[in-house]
Order: sequence, then structure tokens, then C-alpha cells
Amino acid sequence: MAIKTIGVLTSGGDAPGMNAAIRAVVRTAIHNGINVKGIMRGYAGLLQEEIVDMESTSVSEIIHRGGTILYTARCQEFTTAEGQKKGAEICKKHGIDGVVVIGGDGSFKGAGKLSALGINTIGIPGTIDLDIACTDYTIGFDTAVNTAMDAIDKVRDTSTSHERCSIIEVMGRNAGYIALWCGFANGAEDVLLPERYDGNEQALIDRIIENRKRGKKHHIIINAEGIGHSVSMAKRIEAATGIETRATILGYMQRGGAPTCMDRVYASIMGDKAVELLLAGKSNRLVAYKNGDFVDFDIQEALAMKKDISEDQFRICKLLVR
Repeated sequence: MAIKTIGVLTSGGDAPGMNAAIRAVVRTAIHNGINVKGIMRGYAGLLQEEIVDMESTSVSEIIHRGGTILYTARCQEFTTAEGQKKGAEICKKHGIDGVVVIGGDGSFKGAGKLSALGINTIGIPGTIDLDIACTDYTIGFDTAVNTAMDAIDKVRDTSTSHERCSIIEVMGRNAGYIALWCGFANGAEDVLLPERYDGNEQALIDRIIENRKRGKKHHIIINAEGIGHSVSMAKRIEAATGIETRATILGYMQRGGAPTCMDRVYASIMGDKAVELLLAGKSNRLVAYKNGDFVDFDIQEALAMKKDISEDQFRICKLLVR
């Protein structure tokens, strides 16, 4: 069946670059004579029939903006068979033949369910966490890690002035990629990753004391969200070392801001590829960037893949942080 109308939605946590992907989906579809409907607020908006017609001008002046013009929400109802069936029926009611879902692994589970119910569905990885196993790139990671890097540089300045130990907590959910990259980029003294941290806080304390003896005026610890507890950790370190220790949790600032060039360009290419897949009659596919190429995977196969921190990158990071 030829695709006549596609829907596009963003779901889960927002990520800088989502607007670039939306723009590419809309304009590629229109260029190919396909109607586009924007589905507001993810699957929650789909179930509420918050669906709007989109034109080429609907996505003017958005590529440089963070967040998502379609808004986003989490939807417990769509995790149920009843909610998924209702969503598929609403798509058919509005003449939507295919849906492009921009989001993370939870969003793709929903996309897979829609596909099984007869709605051609393509996923685009949009998450700052970089935790989608089938792809080397996810929309928003590059911007988020640059935002975190800039903030950590600023904390380092004041940490040095006060001769403090600083624990800086970055986002990433259960993945340590933002923390690892900032460990490299910010020259941190310690990087704590959920994939590798053994919980040996005494070893951390011993390094802080040893570095102070060697003349270090500060000690920067980058702590991943998946470990957390930065405030209580700071109190324990200060009590054990006698060195003033402060915790800074960067939080949602990492999700906002104008996307980097990479996030604008790669998101645009992924948006175009998603529409091309729908035009080719494909469904239940996930657009990915792997080994330098834009490719696609079966959604269920992609969700079953496991991802881990590169052992070589972790080795180099440990070697360089002192």
C-alpha cells in the first residue's frame, strides 16, 4: 500500500536536535507528495487525538531551537494492549499510514507495537544518553556533552580558587557516556561510571589525599547519574579528608540549548532516512548511525542488543585522569 499520510511524534525525554529531525521528516515527505500530521505530546497526544496538519512552513525557523515543537510526554496508557490498539485505530481514523517516532528505547517499544497493529512505523534515536545499542550516535548527545563540558570547566575555576574537591553529577540515566566523555574533555581527576564503578569510596578518598600531598589544588570528580548520591558522597569525602567538598548536579540544563552542528546535521539526515524507509514500504525499523554510515535495524533486534562502555576508551580515560 502506498503511503499517503505520515505522522511524526517525539516521545520520552527531549533532546537538542529533535526539531531538526522533525523539520527533515516534514520537508522530505512533502517533497515526495506525502501529507504530514504532527502528533503532539507523544503517545499521550496520539491517544487524545492532538493531531495537526503540517506544512513546509510549519517547520521554518526551528532547526536552531532546543526542545521539541511537538512537545513530549510519557504515557502509561500506551504501555497496555488496550492503549496500543486505541492508538492504531486513531492513526487509521486520521488516515495516517505511517508514523515516525523520535525518542528512546521506551518509545521504540511503542513503535514496535504500532507496527504489529498495521501502522508502518520507523524510529529515530533521540536521547542525550547515547544508550541505544544499535547506533553510535543518538540525537542530543553531542549538545548535552558539550553543555556539561562547559559547565564543568566553570566549576573547575571556582574549585581551584577555593582549593576544593568538587563532585559534578551529569545526566545519562543508567549509562555513563556523558560522564566518560567529560572525563576526557575536562581532565577530571576521577570519573565514576555505572558500568564500571565498584563502590570503593575509600580508594577515591585515598586518591584525593594523595593528590593533595602532591600539590594538587583541586580534585574534580565526574559522577554519572546512574550512581548518583553526589551530595551525601561529598559529605563523606569532606569528613574523611578534611578537604572542603561540594556537589554540583547539572540536571536538566543538559537537555536544553541550541543543538550543535552535529546534532542538526545528523538529525536531519536521520529524518530524511526515516521517510525514505516509509516510502519503500518498510516498517518496524530503527534508523541508526553505525561505523560511519546511516543504516537501519529491525526494532526488536535493536532493542535486544546490549551496549557497554568501550573498554579501550575507559582504559585511556583512567590513564589520563590523575
